[in-house]
Amino acid sequence: MDKENRIWQWAAHIMMIVLSLACVLPFVLLFMASITDESSIVKHGYTLFPSVLSLDAYDYLWKQSDQIFHAYGVTILVTAVGTAASLIMTSLLAYPLSRKDLPGGQVIAFIVFFTLLFNGGLVPTYLVYTQIFHLKNTIFALLVPWLLMNGFNVLLMRTFFSTTIPTAVLESASIDGAGEFRTYFRVVLPLSAPILATVGMFQALGYWNDWNNGLVFVTNPDLFSLQNVLNRIMSDIQFLTSNSRMGTSQALAQLPSETFRMAIAVIGVIPILIVYPFFQKYFVKGMTIGAVKG
Repeated sequence: MDKENRIWQWAAHIMMIVLSLACVLPFVLLFMASITDESSIVKHGYTLFPSVLSLDAYDYLWKQSDQIFHAYGVTILVTAVGTAASLIMTSLLAYPLSRKDLPGGQVIAFIVFFTLLFNGGLVPTYLVYTQIFHLKNTIFALLVPWLLMNGFNVLLMRTFFSTTIPTAVLESASIDGAGEFRTYFRVVLPLSAPILATVGMFQALGYWNDWNNGLVFVTNPDLFSLQNVLNRIMSDIQFLTSNSRMGTSQALAQLPSETFRMAIAVIGVIPILIVYPFFQKYFVKGMTIGAVKG
């Protein structure tokens, strides 16, 4: 029986190694494509072992380094502030909803769930944020619309609170004289690291990858996020390349359009790859516990 168990363990390990490699392989291919010569990609396609290496794409990006570093700063600021604010607001709404003694709790939960199914639409949303809240061309335009509060995250966190935080602990805190806010900050939040890390990762990814808010609400280049700057640079290089095909300039034909796309993806994804392993333990645990029941 022990031998059979070892065989199954080895089979499981091999399968997990293969699956892990399958997940890593696209990132390796992405990086290798970004350092491949443009003509080699056009001729041979994407490969893990390029025949000709080139850093032309990164050299072109380096020429835009001032703009990119500034955009990095904007994105990091927005991601940090937005994620922290979102966690506070989400937990402050989710915790009362997890309490069975909350008056009207079912109605509020339904309203939160309703936002997952319907929204006001693009044009009404744009008019509200620009004409009423006057967020256009402000840093809040990158923080508030569509990202600051998410109904799915609220319900996920509510489920975690209701299934993981023992009622006896809350009652004990109440007996000791703790009010609701003190119970929330001193008891609930310290016990909620897994779900906070999970929701925080969701929000951070949303803010880091967001380019739609910058496209719709921001026209000031000083407020462009990393995704908006990279998208604009890519649009510029595509425009220049298309002009070269029409015979405007032969020199423009040398621009690394294909490898440049890969380099842009590498620059955008590297910070997330660096940060994610530190949150993985909490991320998996939070998803498992928070999704026990709806």
